[in-house]
Amino acid sequence: MAQSRHAVVIGGGIGGLTAAAALHRRGLRVTVLERARSLEPVGAAISLAPNALRALDVIGLGDEIRGLAVWSGDGGLRTPSGRWLSRSSAEAAAERFGGPLVLLHRATLIERLAALLPADAIRTDAAAALADSGGPGRAARVTTADGELEADLVVGADGVRSAVRGALFPRHPGPVYSGFTTWRVVIPVPGARFPSHETWGRGRIWGTHPLKDGRVYAYAAALAPAGGRAPDDEKSELLRRFGDWHDPVPAVLAATRPEDVLRHDVHHIAEPLPAYHLGRAALLGDAAHAMPPSLGQGGNQAIEDAIVLAHHCDDLAAYTAARLPRTTAIARQAVKAARLSLMNSRAGTALRDTAMTALSKAGPALFLRGFDGIATWAPPQPPYASEHTPAGNR
Repeated sequence: MAQSRHAVVIGGGIGGLTAAAALHRRGLRVTVLERARSLEPVGAAISLAPNALRALDVIGLGDEIRGLAVWSGDGGLRTPSGRWLSRSSAEAAAERFGGPLVLLHRATLIERLAALLPADAIRTDAAAALADSGGPGRAARVTTADGELEADLVVGADGVRSAVRGALFPRHPGPVYSGFTTWRVVIPVPGARFPSHETWGRGRIWGTHPLKDGRVYAYAAALAPAGGRAPDDEKSELLRRFGDWHDPVPAVLAATRPEDVLRHDVHHIAEPLPAYHLGRAALLGDAAHAMPPSLGQGGNQAIEDAIVLAHHCDDLAAYTAARLPRTTAIARQAVKAARLSLMNSRAGTALRDTAMTALSKAGPALFLRGFDGIATWAPPQPPYASEHTPAGNR
């Protein structure tokens, strides 16, 4: 492939930077246009499953990220009183899926991905719009404040409110509100020692996880009308909703300042797109298939998309064929998982908790089975990273 071929990536998040790194590795000249003034992500931590780590192996980053794994021993699912509904083991998951689960700050991953690109490849404070998706014998065109760029490939990695998606598929209804809002914090919690866990209540969930750097990542979600905000501040809202839950939730909240808390409503794409490409333009990540965070696969699927897109950059129809069925199925599974974890009726919650306890007693392998076909995926190009990964999942 000639070095003169040019790819323009609109969006400098995890999916966009992974795509840029993979396309650069294939020999394309890459320009990343990020509308924010810096690449510093608005967000907290991200969980990378073995499927995403195998994808990162293709651009030489997988082992470095695996080295940041911190979760070991038991973790699992709890009730607000602290009772364990199910236990999970890092070792069992790694054995089943051929690799570890890694939790790290998004800024760390962004930094590592950006370092794989030439210094002049990334332009910040650079809002961009797709003017023409191009076609056979016609380059795609992207408009910016500094003028127009022509590209052999345009990658729309501009998130759930993607303007590129709107330009490619103007009749698509776009994202819908998922019915719940989320809060996230990454903070130091001196003296905190606890197993990694997620806790399910009635219409509310909480998760607390240690990071490699000694900080704690905590997140929460609750059923709420769209656009809601706390009457005072979001820390106070978390105290009202979760302040009497089991340890270490009170300790985490005590260590949290109001300015540490990020709150975002969750939206997802309920109606799948007809394709992930049109002409010389392609979509990836939330722009293509935004999903609730209930499976922890949003960022993982964006990374998969990026690596597969680079593999099929000469045949975007093959990219759509490889990605649309898989991501549609995972997005639907994520919606179902969100409804289960945020169940609000007393009777339904009691039945759910009983079922989760019984599932746990049947063995951790049974509990993990829901991630078969998700975490066991490997990219279509080497290195595959795990001899335990079935070839059919590539």
